Amino acid sequence: MTSTPLILASGNAGKLREFHQLLAPLGLDVRPQAEYDVPEVEETGLTFVENALLKAREASRVSGLPALADDSGLEVDALNGAPGIYSARFAGEPKSDERNNARLLERLAEVPEGQRTGRYWCVLVYLRHAEDPVPLIVQRSWKGEILAHPRGEGGFGYDPLFWLPEQGMSVAELSSAEKNRLSHRGRALQALVEALGQGPGAR
Repeated sequence: MTSTPLILASGNAGKLREFHQLLAPLGLDVRPQAEYDVPEVEETGLTFVENALLKAREASRVSGLPALADDSGLEVDALNGAPGIYSARFAGEPKSDERNNARLLERLAEVPEGQRTGRYWCVLVYLRHAEDPVPLIVQRSWKGEILAHPRGEGGFGYDPLFWLPEQGMSVAELSSAEKNRLSHRGRALQALVEALGQGPGAR
């Protein structure tokens, strides 16, 4: 099968690895935007959708290839939806998973177990070209609770603090295959693949 290059509008190694695992069997060769010298865009949107569109459009414009962008983050009910679109830089710049997790725990220090509910969100935007008037947009969420202490060594971001009651473990304790099956990103990608399989007329 001939692979079709697809630019991932992200410099996140964890995301690149996950997207590659999920899309390689479909004949899509996911390439990081750095290979095409795509600059990081300023995420000026107020929603995950707006930010994903900004990133995908720039990646497609610079590379001349189809582009895929995701904007994702953690929404915690007790924090009125924070960190939300600011999940990657919750503790400020430079971005740091460790400092972001520490800030989240600090903000939730007075919130008891049972009231630390939240969800991961993933919005995916696929553009056939930079001026695509009908971008393909899918979004999925993944419900869980925020732990008081990190557990597990896998995943990235807030995964060590994101507890899955049905699995009885944190996201960081899941195998990569199980995470891809259950996660907001994995299910959003499956929805994207189904939509792509229906062709342009399905939009």
